[in-house]
Amino acid sequence: MSMLTELRIRNFAIIDQLELTFGPGLIILTGETGAGKSIIIDAITMVLGGRADTTVIRAEAESAFVEATFSLAGPAQEAVNTILQREDLLDDPRFVTLTREVRREGRSIARLNGRTVNLSLLREVGAHLVDIHGQSEHLSLLDPRAHLGLLDRFANVTPLLADYRKTYQDLLQVRRQLAELRAAHANAARRSEMLTFQVQEIEAARLKPGEDEELRRERDRLANAETLARHAQEGLTLLDESTPDAASASDLLGQAAQALHALARLDPSRADLAERLDLLLETLGDLTRELRDYLEDIEVNPKRLEEVEERLNLIFQLTRKYGGSIEAVLKFGQEARRQLETISTATERIEELTAQEAGLLQRLAAQARQLSERRKQAAKDLSRSIESELDDLKMASARFCVDFQTRPDPNGLPLEDGSQVAFDQNGYDRLEFLVAPNPGEGFKPLVKIASGGETSRLMLGLKNVLARADQIPSLIFDEIDQGIGGRVGLIVGFKLWNLARSHQVFCVTHLPQLAAFGDQHFQVQKVVEHQRTVTRIRQLEGEARLLELSQMLGEVGEGTLRSAHEILQTARHMMKEGTKTP
Repeated sequence: MSMLTELRIRNFAIIDQLELTFGPGLIILTGETGAGKSIIIDAITMVLGGRADTTVIRAEAESAFVEATFSLAGPAQEAVNTILQREDLLDDPRFVTLTREVRREGRSIARLNGRTVNLSLLREVGAHLVDIHGQSEHLSLLDPRAHLGLLDRFANVTPLLADYRKTYQDLLQVRRQLAELRAAHANAARRSEMLTFQVQEIEAARLKPGEDEELRRERDRLANAETLARHAQEGLTLLDESTPDAASASDLLGQAAQALHALARLDPSRADLAERLDLLLETLGDLTRELRDYLEDIEVNPKRLEEVEERLNLIFQLTRKYGGSIEAVLKFGQEARRQLETISTATERIEELTAQEAGLLQRLAAQARQLSERRKQAAKDLSRSIESELDDLKMASARFCVDFQTRPDPNGLPLEDGSQVAFDQNGYDRLEFLVAPNPGEGFKPLVKIASGGETSRLMLGLKNVLARADQIPSLIFDEIDQGIGGRVGLIVGFKLWNLARSHQVFCVTHLPQLAAFGDQHFQVQKVVEHQRTVTRIRQLEGEARLLELSQMLGEVGEGTLRSAHEILQTARHMMKEGTKTP
């Protein structure tokens, strides 16, 4: 089971430094009013991505810091690791660490596994780990969007829902194809004419990738043919064509070569000079031959220049209309031909897909009806179970129901009565949990019921029933004991303890009958050290725990100690026997 294992807090409100280690089960926080119990809950709220501002920073500190480490297992591990893998933040798949820091200048920093992230990502991960009851912004049960998923998990409709969603995706794909075809078919004549022109224009040009660059180079040669020929001839004359007035470079180098060969015969140590000059003469000969070939290829051809210019202008016009390059124009032509072929066969394909759509709608409607029937049966079981829980919690007059609604839609799923209703990937049911806490008030959405202890008890009842459906591993209940007495406190404590067999449950309480069920019991105290108020917390066991329960009953004495001992014995008996009856 996933759970919060470590909590580190620095300079948060009156907490200077705090490091806590938690285990599984029911974790109780007790202490005098104002000692800092709610501050700890506020710190957890902040590290989960809740609202935070500079007012939480301890006086004279530069920042407030909260860090929470969770061990991961089960559904929460899969959900959290999926997010971490998506964001490339996964380190050890068995743990995740959430960090939040608020600095004095107003900057808020969120981290996952030590790396800075945006606040929405921190909230996304936190939503899979903790549900805080008493802070409505974190109360998933107050969000109607969560109710369908909770009921589905309670009803165990996973196989039915999977089959429905497969058909739903098939229908979406068919409808996408139909929409494309119908849009194309609506203006088929005009569209076909335009596409035909575009295809013919592009294909008639017989474009070749890269030909524009080759044509530009040819145009430059043709446009400058006379100048190119003059420069080439001048170079050739200097290199290899002597005149009565001047010898060519090749003649001069030949004379130099004769001289160096004569030198080498007299001084063999300088034979390399003659060899190097021979190599230079050979290179000069190659250069001369290439220059002659180039000169012969130079063509003064105004007609060809005009053809090249016209071809380049055609390419320019096509690229301006259909893309920035020849490749883009060719791709445009291919797509235009594909669309043209699609239009030509659109009528037959539309008829075929329309028949498929009708068949899928009928199949989907049958699957949605089956889903709805399973949900409505489960909703009755859920209502009975929750009302039984509320009866135990001294809310015997409270009633619970699941309100099912549908929304008309002319393009929706056909019902047996001939009407059509809107649907999505979850079916056509729109539902919300409703409660009537008092006789005569009528059913209301959960978010509109009275706050305080009544809300907390209702949430506890819901959580107990939905425990196997709710995949959030850690639950925090604040002020759950408001307005209830000792006998009900034992029942609430037992239910929290029972809920903690499948979840890690934190409970802030002033009621010793509830606190007696804790698997871990922490005492929160406010003390003055070095003329500064600070919060201190310690885990209680044995006599220290008995003394705390006695203080919760009143002034410590023989009577309160005896009562505290009796409360502990009663709680142990209820936990051992697994009964809610003291």
